[in-house]
Amino acid sequence: MSSLRIAANELRRLSAGTLPKLALVALVLVPLLYASLYLYANYDPYGRLDKLPAAVVTDDAGATGPEGRPRNVGREVTDELVGSGTFQWHEVSAERAADGVRDNDYAFSITIPGDFSAALLSTGDLTPRQATITLTTNDANNYLAGTIADQVAEQVRATIAEKVGSEAADRFLIGFSTIYGRISEAADGAARLADGAADLRDGQQRLAEGAHQLAGGTTELATGLETLRRSTADLPEQSRRLADGASQVADGNARVAQAGALVADGSADLQRGLDDLNERLAQRLRDSGLDESQVRKVLSELGQLRQPVDDADAKIQQASGQLDTLADGARQVADGAQQLAGAAPALSDGIASAADGAGRLRDGAAELDQGEQAALAGSRELADGAATLRDGLAGGLAQIPHPDDPTRAATANTIADPVAINSVGLASAGTYGAGLAPFFIALATWIGAFVLFLLLRPLSTRALTAGAGPLRVALGGWLPAALLGVAQVLVLFAAVAWLVGIRIAHPVLAVGFVVLASLAFTAIVHALNALFGAVGKFLALVLLVLQLVSAGGTFPWQTIPDPLYPLHVVLPMSYVIDGLRHLLYSGASPRILGDVAVLLAYLVGALAVSALAARQRRVWTVNQLKPELAL
Repeated sequence: MSSLRIAANELRRLSAGTLPKLALVALVLVPLLYASLYLYANYDPYGRLDKLPAAVVTDDAGATGPEGRPRNVGREVTDELVGSGTFQWHEVSAERAADGVRDNDYAFSITIPGDFSAALLSTGDLTPRQATITLTTNDANNYLAGTIADQVAEQVRATIAEKVGSEAADRFLIGFSTIYGRISEAADGAARLADGAADLRDGQQRLAEGAHQLAGGTTELATGLETLRRSTADLPEQSRRLADGASQVADGNARVAQAGALVADGSADLQRGLDDLNERLAQRLRDSGLDESQVRKVLSELGQLRQPVDDADAKIQQASGQLDTLADGARQVADGAQQLAGAAPALSDGIASAADGAGRLRDGAAELDQGEQAALAGSRELADGAATLRDGLAGGLAQIPHPDDPTRAATANTIADPVAINSVGLASAGTYGAGLAPFFIALATWIGAFVLFLLLRPLSTRALTAGAGPLRVALGGWLPAALLGVAQVLVLFAAVAWLVGIRIAHPVLAVGFVVLASLAFTAIVHALNALFGAVGKFLALVLLVLQLVSAGGTFPWQTIPDPLYPLHVVLPMSYVIDGLRHLLYSGASPRILGDVAVLLAYLVGALAVSALAARQRRVWTVNQLKPELAL
């Protein structure tokens, strides 16, 4: 008896009658009912969140922004939430929101407190406070709803932080622009100050040179008058002798008259020189930037110092006239000599006074020269300092950010949200249901294999009693389940792709892979039933549970407890899920070959176990004839 004949006999047994035929149809549809309905119900729950009711409470009283403009950020946030349509938002009171979340009228609520805007805008007054949004959830309603609410609240927080941060950064950059403008004005003023200081330095240089020349001239004047005073120190005595001996004066009269004329001419030259010096000094003072009142004040003080010289000049001119009269009338020498004797002391005193005044004028001019030199040094320091200030402000101005409006807005947005996420998906499931499809298709395939052996007999008793080979008996008992399993997979994939609408990247390869998985699963369940009998059904159910918790169908398998890691590596459903993920989302990755190899190994190994069980069943025992437990 061949394996195909054994399989055909088993199929005829199951299809003999209406109810058995309906039972076969039901067995084929079990995976469809399990996987397709579940995937249909959970195809895209996130796309229907607008049906989920949520409450928002807005108690924000608003605040005044840094520009003096009233703001109500809470109202802005509420309007954006309600207008987004992400949830079925209801703007209600705090009491209604609390009651609604408790009574499951709302999945969650978001409460914006009264000081929300004031806290957000407090950074402008350098009194920062965190703004708080209250999220109220109730896991008694639905745990995932609370998880989704946490994500929504975080998105709201991030959006508000970015918005407020952009505004704060924009004000910060505007402050830089204001500083830039003020520093620019200061730099312009410093440039003008540097130019004025340079002009002052140049004028002070010229004034110092004039003061130095004045000091030199007054020194020469003082020296000459001192010499004149020494020269005329004996004049009164000589005048007395002249008066006493007028007859002796005639011989020296010409020389005296000549000397008097020379003195008068020198004094006159001195007066003209002083007048010219006064004019030059006044002009230099005006050129140095002094106003007319200051120039007149300096000339007035210089005139006071010059007064003794003027007095001496008058006396010299008077004496010169007297000497001329003496020279004109030799006969009148006695009278003139008597007059000269009377005037000589005054002349001597005048010359002494002029010499003293010239000395004081020399000392004053020296002090003026020293003062001008000091002023020149100060003006040089002022010019250097002004130039340094100008250059420093110009250099500092170049370091201050001064962006235009678009650049400032872009910079503010970057400061508020410095990191962007560029999501690159190597493969995308698209929807929640598509993401769970590999897990539930694999699970449905195992369940389909499990229910088949509720009706199918793992080993043909007739073939065993007829002495058929163990391998033929094993294959004959497995083939009906394999055929029905393939039918289950084809129906399941048709419903998943056409009715549920899950997109499959490589449908032919995916169907072939799941057919292989069904063959392996039916072989495993067949081996358990063949080897252990009724207990095998229980073991197949235990394996189902173990694979549910270790296959990593929902969360990544690395997140399961460490003791379950060996189960993930050993059990076949892990490899079915891994292969389906590649075939449904991206393509035939080389690692799928490893998954295929594992399933083939399970298939061959399970058939070998079934053959071993068939070999053992050729010897009948009491337990086989009358089992203690029948399922």
